Amino acid sequence: MLQDLDDIKKKYNSLLTVLSDPNLVSDPKKFKEISKERSRLEPIVKKYDEYLKLQKELEDSRGIVSDTNSDPELRELAEDEIKNLQKDSDKVREELRILLLPKDPNDEKNVFLEIRAGAGGDEASLFAQDLFRMYTRFAENRSWRFEVMSSSYSPIGGLKEIIINIQGKRVFSKLKYESGVHRVQRVPQTETSGRIHTSTVTVAVLPEADDVDIKIDPKEIKIEAFGASGPGGQNVNRNYTAIRVTHKPTGMVVSCQDEKSQYRNKERALKILRSRLLDIAQSEQNKQISDNRKSQVGTGERSEKIRTYNFPQSRVTDHRLNRSVHKLESILNGDLDEFINALVLHYQRQR
Repeated sequence: MLQDLDDIKKKYNSLLTVLSDPNLVSDPKKFKEISKERSRLEPIVKKYDEYLKLQKELEDSRGIVSDTNSDPELRELAEDEIKNLQKDSDKVREELRILLLPKDPNDEKNVFLEIRAGAGGDEASLFAQDLFRMYTRFAENRSWRFEVMSSSYSPIGGLKEIIINIQGKRVFSKLKYESGVHRVQRVPQTETSGRIHTSTVTVAVLPEADDVDIKIDPKEIKIEAFGASGPGGQNVNRNYTAIRVTHKPTGMVVSCQDEKSQYRNKERALKILRSRLLDIAQSEQNKQISDNRKSQVGTGERSEKIRTYNFPQSRVTDHRLNRSVHKLESILNGDLDEFINALVLHYQRQR
């Protein structure tokens, strides 16, 4: 690892030299590429410098302890210092190991966040709406932009399904571990006896596919227009502006009706379809790498229960971390950082 870090530092210094060349400004594409690479290496180099500084301080302290001519009191202070420096050094070394992990190529991408009511009928649709609010609040807190691509409401106003496009800095890197089954335990508004019901909502987080990621053959899709309808079945547009896209090879169907323009609905549906196909392709690729790869456990299986929201006890439990917090209201208001940061670190350590 130390040899790798030495090589990275040499490469970083060479990039700084190249960037200082005034002639580079005349080539914006190359300047952007080199600047991006420098930014990627900078956190590693800074952490490595911190590690080297700690090693030097450790070496000096050990020299004092091993010097029989040094003052006994000074040697005792040096021994205490060695313990603290060793602890700091081990921590920085672990941070370096994580920084050296290969980056997920999707981490920089925007996402399609798909929320669907599962078991529990109307109560599940109401909780799907709660999760929609939670994720949009989280996005707002990070100054991310989001747009509803497609939605379907239950008769009582809850969400049967909603698909959101979220755009911003490293969106997928933060939200990718939210995929799975979210379970809610609470007394429904319609429950007169006060019994606690358990309902589920599924969340899927798909990296937004670029045109170069997935090419769709026009011959492999069927596009149909139909009349859009709103909550409660009321017609919101008598023209045939809603679009249904069927991908023939997979049988996958995507419908969009939220826009008044047929073109815009078609554009949205194709973007969602492209991202779903990318997700399938990447899942198959991961499976081919290793059917038993432990790092894949819990990182995207839609059937896995990942989190429980218990309203009577104001408790939220993440089952992957085996951690509970008693601040349900705050979390449903978008305060997800504690869980998300812990999940990122959890899976980094696994890798």
